[in-house]
Amino acid sequence: MPLPTSPVIRRVRLGAELRQLRRREALTLEQVCDRLGWASTSKLSRIELGQSRPDLADVLDLLDVYQVPTSTRDALIVIARDAATSRGWWKALGEMGERQRTYAELEAGAARIVEYQPAVVPGLLQTPAYARLRIAAGATLDPEVDVDAEVRARAVRQEVLRRADPPRYTALLAEAVCDPGEMPVEVWREQVRHLVALTGLSNVTVRLLPRGAVAHGGLHALTPYSCYAFPDPADPRTVMLEALTTDVRLATVADVDRYDRLTEALLDAALPAEETVTALARGIGD
Repeated sequence: MPLPTSPVIRRVRLGAELRQLRRREALTLEQVCDRLGWASTSKLSRIELGQSRPDLADVLDLLDVYQVPTSTRDALIVIARDAATSRGWWKALGEMGERQRTYAELEAGAARIVEYQPAVVPGLLQTPAYARLRIAAGATLDPEVDVDAEVRARAVRQEVLRRADPPRYTALLAEAVCDPGEMPVEVWREQVRHLVALTGLSNVTVRLLPRGAVAHGGLHALTPYSCYAFPDPADPRTVMLEALTTDVRLATVADVDRYDRLTEALLDAALPAEETVTALARGIGD
């Protein structure tokens, strides 16, 4: 069975490989575009930066310009097809907003996911009722959000945790996540029971970071973040930082290593998985 792949990561990988090939040939963006008759360098620049889904014909033209040998060429064609994929359940993402789609594409190809959330239950672990409340709250700032569509799409996205080859998933939750605030009590109780039930999956771990717990060295996570590692070690490990209106993707080794160290420090300060389940159940009286 072929390894699952993440189109967004394969685009980044493909772009980096093509950029390296161009530089090996000592060609500028302008020179390549002139040879191919492309109107401007923006098209090639977006491909190299992994910012657009590549057209396979364009990739084949680039490989011709760079005189890539057959063995390398075949491998890059596979990556290009993965980067432009619309196979399988991707068709179900058609109604998904762009931000949620990015996370779905990362999750679908990941072998390991670690998420830190200081205030809300992560999307992969939300019940439909909880997700509706969270998405509707966000829609007060962006009236173009289709709440019903986003709730349906989130349910599709969550299937990754139960597929035949699921990623190993760890959710690291600050204790504030367990404060229901003004949320209807039945929605909250259902959500907590769902969290506890998901920990019964062999690939899912939930860890609670108690109030007052101090990570080694006094480290703090200033924003929610997610870390992704992939089956193919040549695909770049990635960190996503979540902000109010946009998200930041980090993929340099130095940046990812820093978040790995932060994650380890936070996990060391968190309750063990078994104690987390007990604390969650106690919080709703179960």
